[in-house]
Amino acid sequence: MSDWRALFRARRSVRCFQSRPLPRALLVDWVEAARLAPSAANRQPLEFIIVDDPETTALLFPCLRWAASISPRGDPPPGREPAAYIVTLVNTAVRDKGYEYDVGAAMMSMTLAAWAEGVAGCWLISVDRERVRTLLSVPETHVIDSVLALGYPAETPQAEEGTGSVQYWKDDQGRMHVPKRRREDILHFNRY
Repeated sequence: MSDWRALFRARRSVRCFQSRPLPRALLVDWVEAARLAPSAANRQPLEFIIVDDPETTALLFPCLRWAASISPRGDPPPGREPAAYIVTLVNTAVRDKGYEYDVGAAMMSMTLAAWAEGVAGCWLISVDRERVRTLLSVPETHVIDSVLALGYPAETPQAEEGTGSVQYWKDDQGRMHVPKRRREDILHFNRY
């Protein structure tokens, strides 16, 4: 998409995916987008594990928690799980605190790069880190920060203008609705 406004307006977290594999080259491209993202003091503490093997993705899936406030309706149904994951790690030998800014920049870069290719993502921070550490052989020197679930979307979540609550919900047709705070409630010029 050449219009960044349309890209940002259309992007939503997706939790229901088509059962189509993702090309590994695209997954590598999205890690490249994260690698090029801003990094505090340019320390670059992040590392990534691409999980695209169907057997391993199936083992990783139960280590993740989805849309807890509307569980189980927010969970991907059987056959609609992500095609791949990118696990974001922090090398604590490089930086052991203050890396959250780097993670945010990297995750948004990957999410938008994927969305520009028609692939949806869901950034998951509720992760059974010890199970993931064992499953993916992550060394103790690395923090498992979060997981980006990826796949071709099988749903179209709808952004709603917020009216106070930011609680998302699914309607009777199963469509996710995501309230966003109104611009006039968050934007200030020159002073608060």
